[in-house]
Amino acid sequence: MGRNLRAFNYLKENFSNAPSLDMSSPSLNMLVWLMIAQVQECVFEKVLLLGAQRDFLACLQLAQEASRVEEVYSLVHQTMDQPQVKDYVPFSWTSMVHVKAEHFKALSHYYAAVALCDCPVSSEVAFPEHEKAFLQFHVSTPEGPAPSLLLQDQEARRRLGKAHLKKAIIKHEEAIRIHSLCKILRKMDILQEVLSLAHKRSLSKYSEIDHEEDFFETAEAPDIRPKTHQRPEIKSPNFSKVKVTDIFHRLGPLSIFSAKNKWHPARTVHLVRGANGFGFTLRGDSPVLVAGIIAGGCAAEAGLKEGDYIVSINGQDCRWSKHADVVQLLKVAGEEGVKVGVVTLLPPEGQSAKLDKKPTATTSGAAAVLKSNKENSRKSPLPSKAAGGLLAWGRKSKRSKSCSSGTLPFALGDNAAGR
Repeated sequence: MGRNLRAFNYLKENFSNAPSLDMSSPSLNMLVWLMIAQVQECVFEKVLLLGAQRDFLACLQLAQEASRVEEVYSLVHQTMDQPQVKDYVPFSWTSMVHVKAEHFKALSHYYAAVALCDCPVSSEVAFPEHEKAFLQFHVSTPEGPAPSLLLQDQEARRRLGKAHLKKAIIKHEEAIRIHSLCKILRKMDILQEVLSLAHKRSLSKYSEIDHEEDFFETAEAPDIRPKTHQRPEIKSPNFSKVKVTDIFHRLGPLSIFSAKNKWHPARTVHLVRGANGFGFTLRGDSPVLVAGIIAGGCAAEAGLKEGDYIVSINGQDCRWSKHADVVQLLKVAGEEGVKVGVVTLLPPEGQSAKLDKKPTATTSGAAAVLKSNKENSRKSPLPSKAAGGLLAWGRKSKRSKSCSSGTLPFALGDNAAGR
């Protein structure tokens, strides 16, 4: 989490021209604060787990830690509501952040009530320390007696604790309401259980300290001052100690696998070598392109298409593979065949109408590149008597020594071979 926080902050401070909306400054700022909120939540959980003794000061610390978590999540919710970010962030994210803000607000008031109602001053020696912490606890001074007198008056402490519990219950119910509005959050059983248990705990505590003779309306509890003993520190990543890798490398070469291009969904073709090979030819590197399909061959029957890009062979990624490497992977295929993952480039926008009017036009963006190769191959067809011998693995053509294909050598003509 810390590395992600530093990375997002580094991008926000060093890249001004965002290539996309998710890399814009408002989006990165939102992600930075989201990471900070999650770190602050971990700090609260740590204090909660390590605080075995629930004395007055420990409960005040928990309340202020929870208030700090609520403060940061509220700030994240505000950044998500900005015009440049609002339409980009999923509704489930916004709802989750809002739920957590209300939930931790409720927890802060709950622990404040526990401190006041269940943790009396143990001794006169500890009273000055308790008084000092309580004076810095609220954002504004509570109604009623002075803090020093309030801490010594058990009834005044109970009334203020009851006011905090009342506010905690309201916030718990608001968190549950927001949670119920999001379909994705409703599927998270553990989240619903946490919210429900916290709500029931506050209700139980409220009924425990509520007296029938309370005829006066409980005063509203003041907000709790956010405070943490461990504030997250953002440091720039030290690239001299961290091995940096291109996180987009696995997507493939940018010249082909760019967001500007549109693709058919990736598919897997199962090929079994026939008597005359696989029945297709290859061209190019990184990625290797299916340059031609032999009519009636194994590749044609399996559904391989001219213009397909080979992205994997038997699960091994081939987006960056060289021509010879792909050929070698195909050569070692056994009798069970080989599974070839391919993708097909869609034609550019504006050309679909032309393709519909001209049935003879190419049906893929990559096939247009091969048009000249086909025309040249028609001008110099291979002798028919040599066709059988030329469609087998491992044999070389005198006319094209550098070509490699599923039906060696290249069967579409000299211009396509070896490219």
